[in-house]
Amino acid sequence: MDAVRLIAASRRALARSGEIPETMTEVWQAQALAQAIGSRLAVSGPPELRGEALGLTELAGRGCGVLDVPSIDVADLRAAQLTDLGDARRTLLDLGGLLGEVGIALVGVACAADDESTYWQCMEAIDAADESRDRVLEMLRRLAARDQNQGVAERDPAPG
Repeated sequence: MDAVRLIAASRRALARSGEIPETMTEVWQAQALAQAIGSRLAVSGPPELRGEALGLTELAGRGCGVLDVPSIDVADLRAAQLTDLGDARRTLLDLGGLLGEVGIALVGVACAADDESTYWQCMEAIDAADESRDRVLEMLRRLAARDQNQGVAERDPAPG
């Protein structure tokens, strides 16, 4: 399945989640998806994104690592369903939105948490989601700079 559809499915699932365990499962799913997208971009994305994409992979992996691993059937793991990145810009725009929603959901869980362990998991996961989103925004900036440079080169070709 393409990245944009998986991100949309994650956003819907996160919005529908109600209880803390369900929300934490959706947060974990979103971080795993961000990790998979980062990995794909690092391997086959535009060359100017590869370093930041590796960073996204690491940060999203940290976001998964600070949370308790949910018991999810492999068939339900959205990251495992990723087959195509599609348009990098669209994927990154949507992923940035998802990561922002993850942060908001985690703030809600942290405020409602009855135990210190859940609270601190949320704090660390908020940090990872925020840093992951920063990487996404940097990749979007690099794509815009690339497009701007290509536009200048097309308008003003080098003398030959």
